[in-house]
Amino acid sequence: MYLLVTATEMEARPLRAILPASPEYQIFVAGVGLSETAVNLTRFLATGNAEVERVIDFGVAGAYLAAGAKLLDLCLAGSEVIGDFGISFGRRLEPFASPLGPPPVFAMDPQLVAEAQQILARHGLSSLTGGFVTVNSVSGTAERGNLLRDRHQGLCENMEGAAVARVCQEFSLPLLELRCVSNMVEDRNLAGWQLDRAVELCAHAVSVLVNDASL
Repeated sequence: MYLLVTATEMEARPLRAILPASPEYQIFVAGVGLSETAVNLTRFLATGNAEVERVIDFGVAGAYLAAGAKLLDLCLAGSEVIGDFGISFGRRLEPFASPLGPPPVFAMDPQLVAEAQQILARHGLSSLTGGFVTVNSVSGTAERGNLLRDRHQGLCENMEGAAVARVCQEFSLPLLELRCVSNMVEDRNLAGWQLDRAVELCAHAVSVLVNDASL
């Protein structure tokens, strides 16, 4: 069974409207942020009530300027990292020294990512692949976004992906993370966001992946 994980009901609702009820997948709203996602997803998987074979984490993301993604692009994670783990000096971010060290980077299965990209392409959906950065607070300025982009070679940011990756690692579950760009990480300007459209496009892309038997 596919477990389709997202942070909010807003992100889940369009997918519920597209996918008919099936024992082949389940949509799970894990909550916003690292802690809620980690706790709720772990609790769900630990119950053993569902035979989960693969996880797809989906939702929206903010794309870093000059990183290659633009508004409403579909992005597949090649890796996940907690972007603001370390020491913040305002205009710079440094990793902890040993033994704490830098945050772990959760690498996705490159074959699974490539297969997903090919499936999307067969259905006329182009996608980008790159490093995703999970943050505890959304970047509200271009300066902050550029700092995280450069520190982690990031494509886009979100608030839950690294938690999902860590939990899937613990349960030895294959993970695919798909997000649609709802906004650029710039000086905060809600007028430029396309949240509703991004949610719809992401739901469509997830439905394409779930319904393709080759994944």
